[in-house]
Amino acid sequence: MPIDKWDEEGKFWEDDHGLLDESQIAKCARADEAEPLPSPIPTRMISNGEYMPVPQTDQQKQVEARLEDLSESASKKLGIGRREFLTSTGGMAAALIAMNEVFGHFFNVNPIEMFEPAAFAQAGAPRDLFVFDDQLHLVRGSNTTSGHSLRAAAQGPTAGERYAPRGDRGADEGGEMWRVWNPALVGLPMGPENFQLVQFIKDVYLDSQVTIGLLSNVTAMSATPVGQRGDPNVENRPPRNYREAERAETITAAQTAAARDFVNEISGSRRMMAHGMLYVGKGNLEYLQQQIDENRPDSWKGYNISFAAKVDDDPNSLMRRWRHDDEDVAYPTFELIQDTYERIRDEFPGFNNVCVHKGLAPGPPDPVMGHPADLPKAAQDWPGLNFITYHSCIQQTTWHADSLQTIRSRTLRDGVPDIKWTTEYAQLVAPYSNCYGEIGTTWASSVVTFPSVAAHIMGQLMRYLGEDRILFGSDCVWYGSPQWQIDALWRFQIPEEMREQYNYPELTDRAKRKILGLNSARLYHIDPVEGAEKDRLYRPVPTDYESRISDELKTIMEFPGYTADNMSKFKNKYAELGGTSSNTRYGWMRTKV
Repeated sequence: MPIDKWDEEGKFWEDDHGLLDESQIAKCARADEAEPLPSPIPTRMISNGEYMPVPQTDQQKQVEARLEDLSESASKKLGIGRREFLTSTGGMAAALIAMNEVFGHFFNVNPIEMFEPAAFAQAGAPRDLFVFDDQLHLVRGSNTTSGHSLRAAAQGPTAGERYAPRGDRGADEGGEMWRVWNPALVGLPMGPENFQLVQFIKDVYLDSQVTIGLLSNVTAMSATPVGQRGDPNVENRPPRNYREAERAETITAAQTAAARDFVNEISGSRRMMAHGMLYVGKGNLEYLQQQIDENRPDSWKGYNISFAAKVDDDPNSLMRRWRHDDEDVAYPTFELIQDTYERIRDEFPGFNNVCVHKGLAPGPPDPVMGHPADLPKAAQDWPGLNFITYHSCIQQTTWHADSLQTIRSRTLRDGVPDIKWTTEYAQLVAPYSNCYGEIGTTWASSVVTFPSVAAHIMGQLMRYLGEDRILFGSDCVWYGSPQWQIDALWRFQIPEEMREQYNYPELTDRAKRKILGLNSARLYHIDPVEGAEKDRLYRPVPTDYESRISDELKTIMEFPGYTADNMSKFKNKYAELGGTSSNTRYGWMRTKV
């Protein structure tokens, strides 16, 4: 029995327990058995059984037919089978060519790349590229729940039924309901080890071109301790103070700093920076000062939508959500950051960077939910602080399906398609040079699945903020190694017709270098270097890093019963299965109307 006929528990596929009835199943077939073309990028909707897949669209048929022609001729010239070709870099090049021909020219790809892996690699991100990943994530060792839903979004149907999208998500630009973002994730088990320190270091520093990574964190939404989420016997309420919040964080401020220090120590260079936790309000000033004294954060990370504002000293009052322009709540915190920055700016020149998650949440256009209306006043009142808006405020509840509809319906704001809330954000903060747009998840979720939306987002940020105020963040390791996003951005371009119609600047190689690293380097006062000098200054993380994790660090990161040896066994098992993507999709595909 071939490997791909087994599920993650090593059992034969059993009868499906989905939501499709017999009449619906009669119109479908198993994708792993019937999908005619194992494309690197799916060409038809695959359902896990919780929704009825729609028939293949005309555009998907065109992509599939063109990819079939390309793969057939290329594999014959190379003297290999078509399936082998489609799992190679040549197959990915052919898929990008087919998408360009059908959807528009979004990706820089040359036909020679179908035949020469070296040509495919050369057309990707240059070897000397300075990459500063402005948003990275890992979780503490005792956390077995965080990150799964985000990883599943990128992994596609092989993530399993538990994480499947519901019918309100909407199909992507190619008509696919749940398309794989990162093919390298296909078929990987959804275990907590995917998001913890050992795998994080491999994904970021061994498997990608990231020069410097900024390890981020998340202020707690509730007081529910890690490991007790979903327990009906545990009270779910906002935290009263930072101590209660800390118990619910995916990774604490101290753990973030410890991971940074470990990577920098074993590499002998500054390869990682660390966020401090931005809990705001007068009641949290003590905790901010504690972080400054103990953790020495490189900059700050907060969430408007999180219950992270302690507005008074009442020990029984609950923390609440907050907005940037609240003079009684946010401003005392900004004052502490500003005053401290003046004293330590030589040692921590990025300390005045205030990074806040905005968007990626449903709800009304309220700043506490991530709407950008609170940014202009704060930016004007605090010119010495840099306000870095994570995700560039995208308010997506259907992973850009609503934005695609806005584009097609020509719903405009100041002459450009009105993409919630990113268009409004870019226009509101355009006059303020201390406002920067970060593209974590926004880029990952659109570049493959909604290339037209990705082009408009990048075009609008370029038009209103300029190429000097856009920052690359991958939001990894939620989405695996950051390398696929780096390569996608380097290959991406805004179609000329779109640029002319909406007055979008060209996404040049110079602009891409700025977005991928040079802009963040400037914000953190790093002198970026390229080529051999970069490799000398930013020395590699040693491949034996697992053995260097001390018992003390394991204790800090909360690794009960978790050792580097366990991770090695996991990676060896994956290698035994082939270690490469098979392009196999598991689920139902529509074969009859």
